[in-house]
This record gives sequence, C-alpha cells and structure tokens, in this order.
Amino acid sequence: MDVSNVPADEALRRLIAGNERFVSGQVSFSGLRKESLLDLAASQRPFATILGCSDSRVPPELIFDAGLGDLFVIRVAGNVFSPEIAASLQYAGRHLGSELFVVLGHEGCGAVSAALQTRDQDELHHSRIQLLVEKISPALPRFDPQVSSATRLAQAVEANVRWTARQILETPEGRARLGEGRLKLAGAIYEIESGRVRFLS
Repeated sequence: MDVSNVPADEALRRLIAGNERFVSGQVSFSGLRKESLLDLAASQRPFATILGCSDSRVPPELIFDAGLGDLFVIRVAGNVFSPEIAASLQYAGRHLGSELFVVLGHEGCGAVSAALQTRDQDELHHSRIQLLVEKISPALPRFDPQVSSATRLAQAVEANVRWTARQILETPEGRARLGEGRLKLAGAIYEIESGRVRFLS
C-alpha cells in the first residue's frame, strides 16, 4: 500500500506556507504534465486530510495552494461529523497514512447561522437542513445578551470547529491513533475577506 510519509508537523508547516502564498497572490500550482497525471492515476499520497465546509468560497486545495493529490478533502455543510465522515477519516488514516487532520470552518458559515436561528428564534428549516443544523446545535455556546449578532456567529463558528474536533478525538479510532502518536488534529477558521486561515490553539 502506498501511503504518505509526511509527519504531522511538517504537513502543518506546508499548509501554513501554502496559505501564505495564497494570501500574497504568489501561488505555485500551475497545472500538471502528463507524467504527473499518470503517477497520480497509479496512487494517491496526500500529506494532510481536511474536513471542511461545502461553501463554494472555501476550496481547501486553493486556499492552501496545494496540487492534485496533495490533500484528502472531505466537505460537508457546517463541517459536521457523522458516521460517513468518520469512515472517510478512518480511510485517510488507515489506508493513506495521513497523520495531520484539520477541521476547517469559515467566517459567516450559513449552516452555523441556521443552527443559531433554530436555537434562538425557534426557526425550523427544510427537513434535511434541519437534520444538519441539529448536528451543530450541541456546539453552540450561550451568549451575553449584549454581544452583537456578528460576534455571536463568529464565536459559534469557532465552537462548532472545536465540537467537531472533539467528536473525532472521542472515536475509538481517534483515541487509538492519538495514543500511538500518529495523529495531530488541528482546528482552523478561514477568513473569507482576507483569505487567511487562522489555526486555533
């Protein structure tokens, strides 16, 4: 089996450097030659796994200036956790050798906003959307009544990233890989206006 040999810390450095290139407009990816495409057809060796939101403004490959085959990307509205997501993450760890996993949220997330509307205003959404926002609801913090709606959403987006990361770490696979020292899990927020990715401590 062909797996990535990139340690988690090095993978994180690559993501940070790639985002810096993206923000500065100095992206390095300029397409592939046929030989490279043939190599990719034979196997994939992504150096990191990203669980991100489906928002069209937040494509991980672009904001991290990564090439084809560099990232194993899972996208779902609100970067929520589910059995299907867990299976994809397990595949990345077991079969692709991924050591770095990033939960990537973003400013102004519509799914998180919808979850706030459900909790705070008793607003119901279409059936499937309602199921989605119910996965986010446990992450939502309580707010000081004086806090602005923009601040509430920003805090809720970050809390949702941390909630998803916590769920990942609490899986048997997450606990086992963490115990083996073969897992680094990072939360991050994409700032849509600046293009910058802010990693959470």
